[in-house]
Amino acid sequence: MFFYIFLIVVASQRLIEVLIAKRNEKWMKSKGAKEYGKRHYRLMVAIHFLFFVSLIMESILGRSDLNSDWPLLVAVFFIVQLCRVWVIMALGRFWNTKIIVLKDAEVVAKGPYKFIKHPNYLIVTIELIIIPLIFNAYWTLFIFAILNQLILAIRIPLEEEVLNKQTNYEDELTSKRRFIPLIRKSR
Repeated sequence: MFFYIFLIVVASQRLIEVLIAKRNEKWMKSKGAKEYGKRHYRLMVAIHFLFFVSLIMESILGRSDLNSDWPLLVAVFFIVQLCRVWVIMALGRFWNTKIIVLKDAEVVAKGPYKFIKHPNYLIVTIELIIIPLIFNAYWTLFIFAILNQLILAIRIPLEEEVLNKQTNYEDELTSKRRFIPLIRKSR
């Protein structure tokens, strides 16, 4: 029963995020923003959808019980969700699931962005580890942890390239110290 309640909560959260993203996308595009990475975005959506299909199949067919450490894992999951809200609030109208960039916009460097470059991707990565662990879905954990890193290896460089060209991203990054070190390119 917990499995289904948990899935409903996560699915509801994702639906709310899609609605926020659509609203923000409409606003940004009305201001002249452009979207990048449409091809890989479809793949990313497919990976996230298949993650839940895999989780359901592995949990139902494998009849896995909850992990013995499930209370701790659920607590970590909820802390990560608070961090997700922090990210969305920090970016405000600029938060989106797509790469949509408004030329010459000031890069957001508040909230979690004061500390790391891509907190939203870190949050998703942690979720793709924690959720399968809660339900002992180790195949889902293994497969989608790898797929997530592969899609991020495409997405993050593209996002940073576009931000560097269209905004003050590089200036913002080099002017602030962060917890996660920045490897600077020599010019």
